Parts: sequence; C-alpha cells; structure tokens
Amino acid sequence: MAGRILGRTLATVSLSVALASVTVKSSGLCGIPECRSSFSSCGFHLNSNIMSGSHGAKENSHKKARTSPYPGSKVQRSQVPNEKVGWLVEWQDYNPVEYTAVSVLAGPRWADPQISESNFSPKFNEKDGHVERKSQNGRYEIENGRPRNPAGRTGLVGRGLLGRWGPNHAADPIITRWKRDKSGNKITHPISGKNILQFVAIKRKDCGEWAIPGGMVDPGEKISATLKREFGEEALNSLQKSSAEKKQLEEQLHKLFSQEHLVIYKGYVDDPRNTDNAWIETEAVNYHDETGEIMDNLTLEAGDDAGKVKWVDISDKLKLYASHAQFIKLVAEKRDAHWSEDSETDCHGL
Repeated sequence: MAGRILGRTLATVSLSVALASVTVKSSGLCGIPECRSSFSSCGFHLNSNIMSGSHGAKENSHKKARTSPYPGSKVQRSQVPNEKVGWLVEWQDYNPVEYTAVSVLAGPRWADPQISESNFSPKFNEKDGHVERKSQNGRYEIENGRPRNPAGRTGLVGRGLLGRWGPNHAADPIITRWKRDKSGNKITHPISGKNILQFVAIKRKDCGEWAIPGGMVDPGEKISATLKREFGEEALNSLQKSSAEKKQLEEQLHKLFSQEHLVIYKGYVDDPRNTDNAWIETEAVNYHDETGEIMDNLTLEAGDDAGKVKWVDISDKLKLYASHAQFIKLVAEKRDAHWSEDSETDCHGL
C-alpha cells in the first residue's frame, strides 16, 4: 500500500537547493480554501499507484502537487519532471520558487510562524505541544531546518496556503446506510445482485462538486472529534442550531460515531496546495448505520462550506471531486455492496 511504501525512512541526501525568493501578492481568486477551511474534501488523495518519493515517480504520481499556477495565486512552480521527483535522484540545478501566501504570513492561530523567527522552534516528527507534527507515513527528513515532503519535489518551497510546516492533518467522515424500499427492505441492484449502499455527500460552495464532508484537525483535537465535528457542521448545519437543538444533535451524533468503524485510508494526500516543506495528510473513516435508525433521526441540512447535502447511491457511475470516488469504492468493497454492473470489475482494481 502507498502508506507503507511512503512510510519507509528516507535516506539522508545532501541536496543543494537555491531558493528563488519572489514577492507575490495573492490574486484573491474565489474557490480556493485556505488550509484552515475544510479543504480535505477538495483534496487530491494519494492512490495505490503512487510510489515513494525517494524512489522516483510514475507518470500519474505526485501530479497535483506539481501543478501551476499555485492555487489562489499566479505563482508558477519550477517544473519537476517525473524522473526527478524523488529526493534520491541527484539534481544540483533544482531551483524551486519560494512562496507563502499573505494570509498565512499574517499569523492566524492555525498557522505556524516563519522558520526564521527566533521564537519559533518546532519539534518535527513528534507531538509539539498541541500540534501534531508526526506524519502518518513515518519519519520525514529535515533539510536546512525545513521538513521535506516525503513524496518528493514539488517545484515550490515555503508553505503556500498551508498553515503548518510539515504535515497538515485532515479528516474525512464517510457516513453510510443501506438503501431501502418503503417497507424497510434492502434494495439490491438488478444486475450485480448486491445491496445498494448510500453515503452522505456535500456539494462544496468553493468547488461546486460533490464530495465527502471533511476538514482540518484542530490543535489538540482527536481525529474522532474532528470527524464528528466536521460532519455536524457541513451535513447537519450544527453551527446554526440553538442550544437545545445542539444538545439533541450531539446525542444522535454520539450514537453514530461511537459505534465500530472502518479506517479506509490514512496518509499523504496529493494536493495542489502541497509544497516541498508543507503537505496534507488525511484519515478517511467509514461509520455505517446498519439499520438506518440513527440517521432517520438526523435531518440533513447543508452548513459551513457545504452548499447542498444529500444521500447518494454508491456505484462506479459516481462523479466526485478528486479521488473521493476511490475511497467510496473501497467502502463498497469492505461492505460487500454494489459498485459496478460489470461483475468482473465489481470492487476490484483499486
């Protein structure tokens, strides 16, 4: 799996990097969330085809993290060919662009100071106060005082739109139930013969595409708390509820999120906001309401970053943002649910 491959300790490589410092103003483009917002739902998740950054890259690996212009700006990354993504590939002339967004440099509570600031001494590869700086993929290298992206070169140094140096942790809750008829019986697909699974999807305001709800892990917050909080905010509009409504909502959410669950994916995310020194990691978790009784007591209502929310039938015809369909496919496989009308490809080849 990609997580285990990326988790290998990278060998220390002496790399001379000339940082091309540039002054760039944010273009203020709409639709590009900063690192504090729930951008994991708009992320580009690492799939099983991606190889370790220390051993090079396939044509389709570590791709989004090398795209230009950088989100929300006119910054053009230095071009990184596939064969030079890996840090073990010597590249003396590598000259990445330096860029950190003005919104990050302003010093919001979710962002680190600049490495050069005298009062900032981050403890990389460990829990640093309330900030988790450990990677889900194992130890990462530190080069010239800066953490190094374990998946390889991106053509850009600094933090871009990301608040933390090193890993920026996110969480994606996948809430599912069986599709049922009016009598409460599970509905099976006429061709595959398997039960049809549904999941809660949101239509993001910034992306305009359907996705898994999700968001960033706050300092000191457990992943389980982030998953529940983000689902409540985006799929149930919990932020706009009265105190009494919030209490009732919390009771139902506790029932849903305290049951057994499946961790679908943990690790690095190939995202266009990633840089050589800052990157996104996520944990996608499936919470399944087997009888449907819990979710029957929860009314879906879009909130926070979500424009719409609804139950969606799971199948290979899904058109979801980025790689979210791959997570959903894996859920269908784990739950032995319908995915494809082609029995030979049903839930295989992930």
